[in-house]
Amino acid sequence: MKKALLIYFQDFHTVNNGGSLVNKRNAEMVTQILGKENVDFYFVNNTKKRSLLSLAFAAFLFPFGYFNGLTPSKLKSIIKMSNKYDYILINTSLFGIIAKKLKENCYKGKVICFFHNIERYYYEARVSKKLPFRNIVINCAAKNDEYSIKHASISIGLCERDCNILQKEYGKEFDAIVPVTFNDKCEVKNYDLQILTNKRPKCYFIGSNFPANSEGLLWFVKNVLPHVDIDFKVIGKDMDLLKNSETCLKDITVLSNVPDLSQYFEEADFMIFPIFSGSGMKVKTCEALMYGKNILGTIETFEGYDIDTSTCGRLCNTAKEYIDTIKYFAENPVPKYNVYSRSVFETKYSNAFALKVFRELFQ
Repeated sequence: MKKALLIYFQDFHTVNNGGSLVNKRNAEMVTQILGKENVDFYFVNNTKKRSLLSLAFAAFLFPFGYFNGLTPSKLKSIIKMSNKYDYILINTSLFGIIAKKLKENCYKGKVICFFHNIERYYYEARVSKKLPFRNIVINCAAKNDEYSIKHASISIGLCERDCNILQKEYGKEFDAIVPVTFNDKCEVKNYDLQILTNKRPKCYFIGSNFPANSEGLLWFVKNVLPHVDIDFKVIGKDMDLLKNSETCLKDITVLSNVPDLSQYFEEADFMIFPIFSGSGMKVKTCEALMYGKNILGTIETFEGYDIDTSTCGRLCNTAKEYIDTIKYFAENPVPKYNVYSRSVFETKYSNAFALKVFRELFQ
């Protein structure tokens, strides 16, 4: 039986965000195909809390293409152990330098690079313009994107948009696209399909305190919320920190670091996802589809999803569109369980679909 080494930035079991859910999915796919005993893991940062010295050293290495925790010694150890494996799956294009060095050292197996985003664009949105070394970080991310697409035996991306960007910038597309998918955790029998939204619908924002999320949330609170009558809640990792720093959130219910989000997906009549920037696909959109939710989102919210936005909810890109849509649904209630959203998840965004693609890649 063939063996695989899966390389990650950190242990995805210790992190609860969209990227970690995709990383966990990838691990499950490879393990199902090759068997648990034939899959090993390498976590570049294998401690929960890194020392100031290690952080400073990581910053020093950015100009040399070593992103956030990867070091020459760690790369050397990966190259040394690589010949034991038929496949090496690098679960972020931020470590494209690994693919480059493996190729230079005549690694004979398949190097597979998984792109969560076009990382240059991701860090352009994430890193503050006030940070003195912003350009160094962004250039390092861009360099590793290029290494990943040029030196991987197989490249995998989440969506066509990222594929088109790579083709334009580096002249090469993804070899495969595997969108965000989930292991189905929704028990449809928990829903009362007859329950309709009332005149004050429950509209929830779910997402971690991350720039693209906080930007969209604050925009909604300032420009839409004052003009609609809804039961609005914010649920997400470290969102309490945002509430403490933003006065516009002081009267809003914010639930931070909730271990299980299923209750809130089931409670909500509508998911409110006003996202205006980013790359890749939005994991929370897939999760909302899994729970059969009505989604009010922007173009960015639905990026990469093959879906009729007018049937799963509405496409809202402006404050007026959000206001008009929410008022319309308050006056014209719809079932809180959206059969179409659930159907789209089952046919296109469940792990069963992803497994088929992974089986073709790991042959």
